[in-house]
Amino acid sequence: MNTEISYRSFLNRDRLIHIVDSDANTCEALTLLFRLEGFQTALSLDLTDFLGRFDERKPDVVVLNAAMDGTSALPVLEEIKALRTGIPVFVISDTSDVDMTVDAMRLGAADVFVKPIDTERFVRAVRETLRRDVHIGAIRDGQRAVEIRGFTQLTPREREVLQLITNGQSNKEAGRELGISPRTIEVHRARVMEKLGARNTADLIRIVLTS
Repeated sequence: MNTEISYRSFLNRDRLIHIVDSDANTCEALTLLFRLEGFQTALSLDLTDFLGRFDERKPDVVVLNAAMDGTSALPVLEEIKALRTGIPVFVISDTSDVDMTVDAMRLGAADVFVKPIDTERFVRAVRETLRRDVHIGAIRDGQRAVEIRGFTQLTPREREVLQLITNGQSNKEAGRELGISPRTIEVHRARVMEKLGARNTADLIRIVLTS
């Protein structure tokens, strides 16, 4: 049975792609590319700016040049993956470098693209990655890590509603606790399910418990 969750392009408006490249022309070209797809975008010309803004708002996708002003950016990739937020990182390179590609993939890069970038393939790869809300990692210490990418898209209110639903509260009970109507709770719940790719409430709880 095919349980894949189809890509929902209308959700692009809630998704932020942060482009990190010391070449302004590359940043501008990729910004235009993804904005035409409906995404929000942010760009950084250096790692310091990126790391500062990353703490302010974590993006849904990072596009990271492997070398920033002659310095390897792969340690930043390693830091992002260590956070276990499930944020996919696409690495781009100014030149073909097999060793760098191997290192980037080993550190958890979603994919590596060499300039000039095949934009059609790039957009398709980003869509495919975002379509997969759940990423199951390799077994370590007898356990398999599970990252729920969609959680990064939830608003603070949606997270509150998700928590109450997970605790088994009804729309009426959750609404009473949050001071909003049961109908509003239902709207938030539908939005949460859409973002996380859950088919029903039971599926939603399964996703949360699995994480």
